[in-house]
Amino acid sequence: MATTETFRRSAPVSTVLNDLLLYVATFLFGAVFGSFLNVCIYRIPREESIAFPPSHCTVCGHKIKFYNNIPVLSYLLLGGKCADCKSGISAVYPFVEILSGLLLLLTVYTFGLTIKTLFYAVFIYALLVITFIDLKHMIIPNIISLPGIVAGLAFNALITDWQHSRDVIEGATMSLGSFFGLLNEVPFLDSVFGAVLGGGVLLLIAFLYEVIRKREGMGMGDVKLLAMIGAFIGVQGVVFVIFLSSILGTVVGISVILYKRGDFKYALPFGPFLSVASVIYIFTGGFSLQI
Repeated sequence: MATTETFRRSAPVSTVLNDLLLYVATFLFGAVFGSFLNVCIYRIPREESIAFPPSHCTVCGHKIKFYNNIPVLSYLLLGGKCADCKSGISAVYPFVEILSGLLLLLTVYTFGLTIKTLFYAVFIYALLVITFIDLKHMIIPNIISLPGIVAGLAFNALITDWQHSRDVIEGATMSLGSFFGLLNEVPFLDSVFGAVLGGGVLLLIAFLYEVIRKREGMGMGDVKLLAMIGAFIGVQGVVFVIFLSSILGTVVGISVILYKRGDFKYALPFGPFLSVASVIYIFTGGFSLQI
Protein backbone atom coordinates (compact mmCIF):
# COMPACT_ATOMS: atom_id res chain seq x y z
CA MET A 1 0.00 0.00 0.00
CA ALA A 2 1.38 3.40 -1.04
CA THR A 3 2.36 5.70 1.78
CA THR A 4 2.20 9.50 1.99
CA GLU A 5 5.97 9.59 1.65
CA THR A 6 5.72 7.63 -1.62
CA PHE A 7 3.32 10.19 -3.07
CA ARG A 8 5.60 13.00 -1.98
CA ARG A 9 8.51 11.42 -3.79
CA SER A 10 6.50 10.73 -6.96
CA ALA A 11 4.97 14.22 -7.18
CA PRO A 12 8.14 15.94 -8.44
CA VAL A 13 8.54 13.25 -11.12
CA SER A 14 4.97 13.87 -12.27
CA THR A 15 5.57 17.61 -12.35
CA VAL A 16 8.74 17.22 -14.41
CA LEU A 17 6.93 14.91 -16.84
CA ASN A 18 4.05 17.37 -17.22
CA ASP A 19 6.49 20.21 -17.83
CA LEU A 20 8.37 18.13 -20.38
CA LEU A 21 5.17 17.30 -22.26
CA LEU A 22 4.18 20.97 -22.18
CA TYR A 23 7.53 22.09 -23.59
CA VAL A 24 7.56 19.42 -26.30
CA ALA A 25 4.01 20.35 -27.33
CA THR A 26 4.97 24.03 -27.26
CA PHE A 27 7.96 23.48 -29.55
CA LEU A 28 5.92 21.40 -31.98
CA PHE A 29 3.14 23.97 -32.08
CA GLY A 30 5.69 26.72 -32.63
CA ALA A 31 7.31 24.77 -35.48
CA VAL A 32 3.93 24.22 -37.12
CA PHE A 33 3.15 27.92 -36.78
CA GLY A 34 6.57 28.60 -38.26
CA SER A 35 5.29 27.02 -41.47
CA PHE A 36 2.65 29.77 -41.60
CA LEU A 37 5.32 32.38 -40.87
CA ASN A 38 7.21 31.12 -43.93
CA VAL A 39 4.10 31.79 -45.99
CA CYS A 40 3.98 35.35 -44.59
CA ILE A 41 7.68 35.91 -45.27
CA TYR A 42 7.31 34.81 -48.89
CA ARG A 43 3.94 36.34 -49.78
CA ILE A 44 3.67 39.64 -47.89
CA PRO A 45 6.47 41.41 -49.84
CA ARG A 46 4.81 40.21 -53.05
CA GLU A 47 1.44 41.54 -51.86
CA GLU A 48 -0.10 38.09 -52.19
CA SER A 49 -2.82 36.61 -49.99
CA ILE A 50 -1.45 34.61 -47.06
CA ALA A 51 -4.57 32.40 -47.11
CA PHE A 52 -5.11 31.57 -50.79
CA PRO A 53 -4.00 29.67 -52.72
CA PRO A 54 -2.86 26.82 -50.43
CA SER A 55 0.85 26.10 -50.02
CA HIS A 56 2.46 25.28 -53.35
CA CYS A 57 5.85 24.96 -54.96
CA THR A 58 7.05 28.40 -56.07
CA VAL A 59 8.74 26.83 -59.14
CA CYS A 60 6.24 24.34 -60.61
CA GLY A 61 3.14 25.65 -58.86
CA HIS A 62 1.93 22.20 -57.69
CA LYS A 63 -0.03 22.14 -54.45
CA ILE A 64 2.01 20.68 -51.59
CA LYS A 65 0.36 17.57 -50.16
CA PHE A 66 -0.21 17.63 -46.42
CA TYR A 67 2.25 14.81 -45.76
CA ASN A 68 4.92 16.77 -47.64
CA ASN A 69 4.23 19.87 -45.57
CA ILE A 70 5.24 18.61 -42.11
CA PRO A 71 7.57 21.20 -40.55
CA VAL A 72 11.29 20.28 -40.78
CA LEU A 73 10.60 16.54 -41.16
CA SER A 74 9.24 16.80 -44.72
CA TYR A 75 12.23 18.92 -45.75
CA LEU A 76 14.60 16.23 -44.48
CA LEU A 77 12.67 13.32 -46.01
CA LEU A 78 12.46 15.08 -49.37
CA GLY A 79 16.14 15.95 -49.30
CA GLY A 80 15.36 19.65 -49.56
CA LYS A 81 13.64 19.25 -52.93
CA CYS A 82 10.11 19.61 -54.29
CA ALA A 83 8.30 16.27 -54.45
CA ASP A 84 7.03 17.06 -57.96
CA CYS A 85 9.62 19.02 -59.92
CA LYS A 86 12.66 18.21 -57.74
CA SER A 87 13.71 21.87 -57.60
CA GLY A 88 15.65 22.88 -54.53
CA ILE A 89 13.85 24.23 -51.44
CA SER A 90 15.61 26.93 -49.46
CA ALA A 91 17.01 25.87 -46.08
CA VAL A 92 15.46 29.07 -44.73
CA TYR A 93 12.12 27.26 -44.48
CA PRO A 94 13.12 24.60 -41.91
CA PHE A 95 15.34 27.15 -40.15
CA VAL A 96 12.36 29.47 -39.60
CA GLU A 97 10.26 26.55 -38.37
CA ILE A 98 12.90 25.45 -35.85
CA LEU A 99 13.51 29.03 -34.73
CA SER A 100 9.77 29.59 -34.36
CA GLY A 101 9.48 26.50 -32.15
CA LEU A 102 12.46 27.48 -29.99
CA LEU A 103 11.26 31.05 -29.51
CA LEU A 104 7.80 29.94 -28.43
CA LEU A 105 9.36 27.37 -26.11
CA LEU A 106 11.57 30.04 -24.53
CA THR A 107 8.60 32.38 -24.15
CA VAL A 108 6.46 29.77 -22.40
CA TYR A 109 9.40 28.70 -20.23
CA THR A 110 10.05 32.31 -19.18
CA PHE A 111 6.52 33.64 -18.69
CA GLY A 112 4.38 30.51 -18.28
CA LEU A 113 0.91 30.11 -19.75
CA THR A 114 -0.14 33.74 -19.31
CA ILE A 115 -1.60 36.61 -21.31
CA LYS A 116 1.91 38.07 -21.40
CA THR A 117 3.13 34.95 -23.21
CA LEU A 118 0.41 35.32 -25.83
CA PHE A 119 1.24 38.92 -26.62
CA TYR A 120 4.99 38.42 -26.48
CA ALA A 121 4.65 35.44 -28.85
CA VAL A 122 2.72 37.62 -31.30
CA PHE A 123 5.36 40.35 -30.95
CA ILE A 124 8.31 37.96 -31.40
CA TYR A 125 6.73 36.26 -34.41
CA ALA A 126 6.08 39.65 -36.01
CA LEU A 127 9.77 40.50 -35.47
CA LEU A 128 10.75 37.14 -36.99
CA VAL A 129 8.75 37.78 -40.15
CA ILE A 130 10.05 41.35 -40.39
CA THR A 131 13.65 40.17 -40.00
CA PHE A 132 13.56 37.73 -42.89
CA ILE A 133 11.61 40.07 -45.15
CA ASP A 134 14.02 42.93 -44.44
CA LEU A 135 17.04 40.72 -45.04
CA LYS A 136 15.81 39.67 -48.47
CA HIS A 137 13.81 42.67 -49.71
CA MET A 138 15.13 45.59 -47.61
CA ILE A 139 11.59 46.58 -46.62
CA ILE A 140 9.50 46.48 -43.44
CA PRO A 141 5.83 46.08 -44.41
CA ASN A 142 3.34 48.53 -42.89
CA ILE A 143 0.84 45.67 -42.67
CA ILE A 144 2.93 44.28 -39.80
CA SER A 145 4.38 47.33 -38.06
CA LEU A 146 1.29 49.55 -37.93
CA PRO A 147 -1.09 46.92 -36.48
CA GLY A 148 1.84 45.97 -34.24
CA ILE A 149 1.81 49.44 -32.67
CA VAL A 150 -1.89 49.07 -31.90
CA ALA A 151 -1.34 45.55 -30.50
CA GLY A 152 1.44 46.79 -28.23
CA LEU A 153 -0.71 49.61 -26.87
CA ALA A 154 -3.65 47.21 -26.38
CA PHE A 155 -1.46 44.71 -24.55
CA ASN A 156 -0.16 47.29 -22.09
CA ALA A 157 -3.63 48.77 -21.63
CA LEU A 158 -4.85 45.29 -20.74
CA ILE A 159 -2.19 44.68 -18.08
CA THR A 160 -2.49 48.16 -16.54
CA ASP A 161 -4.14 48.44 -13.12
CA TRP A 162 -6.13 51.57 -13.87
CA GLN A 163 -7.21 52.27 -10.28
CA HIS A 164 -3.63 52.05 -9.04
CA SER A 165 -2.43 54.07 -12.02
CA ARG A 166 -4.83 56.92 -11.21
CA ASP A 167 -3.49 57.07 -7.64
CA VAL A 168 0.11 57.06 -8.89
CA ILE A 169 -0.55 59.83 -11.44
CA GLU A 170 -2.30 61.99 -8.84
CA GLY A 171 0.66 61.65 -6.49
CA ALA A 172 3.34 62.34 -9.12
CA THR A 173 5.58 65.40 -8.97
CA MET A 174 7.18 67.47 -11.72
CA SER A 175 10.56 65.72 -11.76
CA LEU A 176 12.40 63.33 -14.05
CA GLY A 177 12.60 60.71 -11.32
CA SER A 178 8.85 60.92 -10.79
CA PHE A 179 8.32 60.56 -14.54
CA PHE A 180 10.33 57.31 -14.70
CA GLY A 181 8.43 56.15 -11.63
CA LEU A 182 5.19 56.72 -13.52
CA LEU A 183 6.44 54.68 -16.45
CA ASN A 184 7.32 51.78 -14.13
CA GLU A 185 3.91 51.88 -12.43
CA VAL A 186 1.67 52.56 -15.45
CA PRO A 187 2.38 50.12 -18.35
CA PHE A 188 0.04 51.88 -20.79
CA LEU A 189 1.76 55.23 -20.22
CA ASP A 190 5.12 53.54 -20.70
CA SER A 191 3.80 52.01 -23.94
CA VAL A 192 2.64 55.36 -25.32
CA PHE A 193 5.90 57.14 -24.52
CA GLY A 194 7.86 54.13 -25.76
CA ALA A 195 6.15 54.28 -29.16
CA VAL A 196 6.67 58.04 -29.40
CA LEU A 197 10.32 57.81 -28.32
CA GLY A 198 11.07 54.89 -30.60
CA GLY A 199 9.57 56.43 -33.70
CA GLY A 200 10.82 59.92 -32.86
CA VAL A 201 14.46 58.97 -32.27
CA LEU A 202 14.86 57.10 -35.54
CA LEU A 203 12.94 59.77 -37.42
CA LEU A 204 15.40 62.40 -36.10
CA ILE A 205 18.40 60.22 -36.94
CA ALA A 206 17.09 59.58 -40.45
CA PHE A 207 16.50 63.32 -40.95
CA LEU A 208 19.96 64.31 -39.73
CA TYR A 209 21.64 61.62 -41.82
CA GLU A 210 19.86 62.80 -44.95
CA VAL A 211 20.80 66.43 -44.24
CA ILE A 212 24.45 65.61 -43.60
CA ARG A 213 25.06 62.90 -46.21
CA LYS A 214 22.57 64.23 -48.80
CA ARG A 215 21.06 60.77 -49.25
CA GLU A 216 18.59 58.54 -47.46
CA GLY A 217 20.23 56.26 -44.91
CA MET A 218 17.23 54.85 -43.07
CA GLY A 219 13.75 54.16 -44.33
CA MET A 220 10.46 54.96 -42.63
CA GLY A 221 9.98 51.23 -42.13
CA ASP A 222 12.63 51.26 -39.40
CA VAL A 223 10.92 54.24 -37.76
CA LYS A 224 7.58 52.43 -37.61
CA LEU A 225 9.26 49.23 -36.44
CA LEU A 226 10.90 50.96 -33.47
CA ALA A 227 7.58 52.63 -32.67
CA MET A 228 6.02 49.15 -32.59
CA ILE A 229 8.85 47.91 -30.38
CA GLY A 230 8.34 50.84 -28.01
CA ALA A 231 4.60 50.15 -27.85
CA PHE A 232 5.34 46.64 -26.61
CA ILE A 233 8.34 47.10 -24.31
CA GLY A 234 8.21 50.78 -23.33
CA VAL A 235 10.78 53.52 -22.88
CA GLN A 236 13.42 51.45 -21.10
CA GLY A 237 13.11 48.77 -23.77
CA VAL A 238 13.53 51.31 -26.57
CA VAL A 239 16.68 52.76 -25.00
CA PHE A 240 18.14 49.27 -24.62
CA VAL A 241 17.19 48.27 -28.17
CA ILE A 242 18.69 51.41 -29.72
CA PHE A 243 21.89 50.90 -27.74
CA LEU A 244 22.32 47.18 -28.46
CA SER A 245 21.16 47.28 -32.09
CA SER A 246 23.64 50.09 -32.79
CA ILE A 247 26.46 47.97 -31.38
CA LEU A 248 25.35 44.89 -33.32
CA GLY A 249 24.93 46.91 -36.50
CA THR A 250 28.37 48.49 -36.12
CA VAL A 251 30.11 45.17 -35.51
CA VAL A 252 28.38 43.46 -38.44
CA GLY A 253 28.83 46.54 -40.66
CA ILE A 254 32.58 46.72 -40.03
CA SER A 255 32.87 42.98 -40.65
CA VAL A 256 31.06 43.33 -43.99
CA ILE A 257 33.23 46.28 -45.00
CA LEU A 258 36.39 44.30 -44.24
CA TYR A 259 35.00 41.32 -46.16
CA LYS A 260 34.13 43.60 -49.10
CA ARG A 261 37.66 45.06 -48.97
CA GLY A 262 36.68 48.56 -47.92
CA ASP A 263 33.44 48.90 -49.91
CA PHE A 264 31.37 51.42 -47.91
CA LYS A 265 28.43 51.37 -50.33
CA TYR A 266 27.02 48.02 -49.21
CA ALA A 267 23.68 48.62 -47.46
CA LEU A 268 22.64 46.62 -44.42
CA PRO A 269 19.01 46.42 -43.29
CA PHE A 270 18.64 47.73 -39.72
CA GLY A 271 15.39 45.91 -38.96
CA PRO A 272 17.06 42.59 -38.05
CA PHE A 273 19.32 44.31 -35.50
CA LEU A 274 16.34 46.06 -33.90
CA SER A 275 14.47 42.75 -33.80
CA VAL A 276 17.32 40.75 -32.27
CA ALA A 277 17.91 43.43 -29.63
CA SER A 278 14.19 43.43 -28.80
CA VAL A 279 14.09 39.67 -28.28
CA ILE A 280 17.17 39.86 -26.06
CA TYR A 281 15.47 42.57 -23.99
CA ILE A 282 12.30 40.50 -23.56
CA PHE A 283 14.20 37.58 -22.07
CA THR A 284 16.85 39.49 -20.10
CA GLY A 285 15.12 42.71 -19.02
CA GLY A 286 18.01 44.79 -20.34
CA PHE A 287 19.24 47.41 -17.95
CA SER A 288 17.34 49.64 -15.50
CA LEU A 289 16.79 53.37 -15.91
CA GLN A 290 16.84 54.77 -12.40
CA ILE A 291 17.10 58.45 -11.52
